[in-house]
Amino acid sequence: MTPVPTPANELQRLTALLRLKLFDTVPEAAFDALTRCLGRSAGVPIALISLVGADRQWFMCRIGLDATETPRAVSFCGHAICGVEPLIIANALDDPRFADNPLVLGPSHIRAYLGVPLITAEGFALGTLCAIDTAPRAWTPHDIATARDLAEVVIALIEARAFKAELGDSFAALAGMCKPRGVGTCA
Repeated sequence: MTPVPTPANELQRLTALLRLKLFDTVPEAAFDALTRCLGRSAGVPIALISLVGADRQWFMCRIGLDATETPRAVSFCGHAICGVEPLIIANALDDPRFADNPLVLGPSHIRAYLGVPLITAEGFALGTLCAIDTAPRAWTPHDIATARDLAEVVIALIEARAFKAELGDSFAALAGMCKPRGVGTCA
């Protein structure tokens, strides 16, 4: 198994990931819907939104998988975040990076993987939107295009979520500066 590479901007990437406060959050319906859409479109048993941290990948959304996270050291997504193009694997047993991976040889039986990096406007790959099959497969241009399009929506939702949180923090700070002196006035 090839060790998971580290992106050149790893420190900044991890800082951005922490700032977004996405790890260990409760499921959100919009992300679940996008993940289900990818799974149905590609006809795969597993679809995930995976966030790649320093030592683990955590599944912000998961369809068809019970695990909530795996070690980064065995993650397919850890490889995918090192580029901007989708990571496409037709048969993991034929790929030297993954042939002896416990996710391939163990009960997950991953054979085919399509992962699109979730890249922020600042250029940081937070993780992936990925489709996984337990049988080898040739990913179609339709599969790849759909995964790319859905990944753009996922990152737009993540960034909108962050903007909403920042706006809420700014509003709270502004409200804290105003002290009622009377009806409709501020100090």
